[in-house]
Amino acid sequence: MSTINKLVIYGPSGTLKRMPPSLLEDIQPKFLYEYEGSEEDDKVQVAVYEEYEKKINSSLTLTCIIENTSSELRFELVTTGGRMGFRGSSLSDEQTIEDDVTDYILDFAKRYGLTVQEKSEQEEETQENS
Repeated sequence: MSTINKLVIYGPSGTLKRMPPSLLEDIQPKFLYEYEGSEEDDKVQVAVYEEYEKKINSSLTLTCIIENTSSELRFELVTTGGRMGFRGSSLSDEQTIEDDVTDYILDFAKRYGLTVQEKSEQEEETQENS
């Protein structure tokens, strides 16, 4: 089971710069990798979250790729793992780490008046081909 959720956030550059550190401080990842680009404003962060539910023997991993430029902030949330197979393939109704991170991003954007746009795979391919 693997899902990809892409969010693009637009707004003032000062507010966009505050979002990733706030997210990573409130929801601390298991691993964090950072890269600063050649331009002063470009920064890429990769945060890896891991959640294990002992009751149902399920492990869920969320890789959060954050691309921060002066004009926009891109989040790519890649979820892998979970419980699969014939024996009780349903996941629990509890909120997953992906839901927590997505809710945090949407809440932060709403509080500070940022614009959130969800991108699908088809939209990405259309833009690249144009």
